Amino acid sequence: MAEPASPALSPQPLMELASRFMESRVFLTACELGLFETLGEEERPSADVAKAIGLDGRGTDRLMNALASLGLLEKSNGLFRNSPLALTYLVKEPGFASGLIHWVHLWQGWSTLTEAVRAGHSIVTEPIGDRGNSWVHAFISAMHWRAVQHAPSVVGLFDLTRILRVLDVGGGSGAYAMEFVRAMPGLMAVVFDLPAVLPLTAAYLKRAGMADRVELVPGDYTRDPLGRGFDLVLLSAILHSNSPEENRTLIRRSAAALNPGGQVVVQEFIINEERTGPPFSTLFALNMLVGTEAGDTYTESEVREWMVAAGLGDIRRHDMAYGTTVIVGKKP
Repeated sequence: MAEPASPALSPQPLMELASRFMESRVFLTACELGLFETLGEEERPSADVAKAIGLDGRGTDRLMNALASLGLLEKSNGLFRNSPLALTYLVKEPGFASGLIHWVHLWQGWSTLTEAVRAGHSIVTEPIGDRGNSWVHAFISAMHWRAVQHAPSVVGLFDLTRILRVLDVGGGSGAYAMEFVRAMPGLMAVVFDLPAVLPLTAAYLKRAGMADRVELVPGDYTRDPLGRGFDLVLLSAILHSNSPEENRTLIRRSAAALNPGGQVVVQEFIINEERTGPPFSTLFALNMLVGTEAGDTYTESEVREWMVAAGLGDIRRHDMAYGTTVIVGKKP
């Protein structure tokens, strides 16, 4: 006979955990519909917002009431306005707001988590180049906003006086490449990424006035040559998309692209050796399970093993303030 539950225990935390997705879905739906941008800096009834977007009036009203309960909207005398938080980041920060559509796309993959756990891999995987412009634009926008915040700290780890050429593998918007060239006059950077991504990279570079200092090279890092003669190869948020064997090969090829004394720089959500933390790294492992064929979060010892196998030494770890870890290996 089962023991009765302890009086000190309550199922309430479990109920709260089970229902937490509702708040996320309310927020993501509002982002997907452009509700915050439509409201802007005005104060309007829900019927006006529904008409402006082309939505059902009742559904929009219930959604906006829920947003008000979450503190994203404020309501007074039947009129809604954006909260200061929503106004700042979801209206006045278009780069941040557009990147949230990537989370809408992630929702679709996470809806298959049960099937992915049964199968041991993603059941909806398709190459980035085949996911359509909407997916690629949202993904690069989300990565750019984050990279702009973090790039100065990463670049600040290095003495750039002896670094003349940097290769940013899978560099996306070019945010890290741009930060390197900002930090050191005369330094040249190369962004190596898929043909579907590089037109977006070019647009970011043009807006920043750096198109003449960052070279764009199309290719697939799993099979195409990375080039030679670099002093630093950056693999930021790249390893988690790959299998261990793919990472072993990529780090070996990255090391081969270096000049003597050059460095391979890995930035990732490194997970502890027991794979139980930090919490975000454990969730990110599942994000890779539902979204990639063989991606994962990796431990420091795994990254070190791949670097040693590639002939790299003087391996150093830097834990960044925003939750990632940078691991650097040097070529003799």
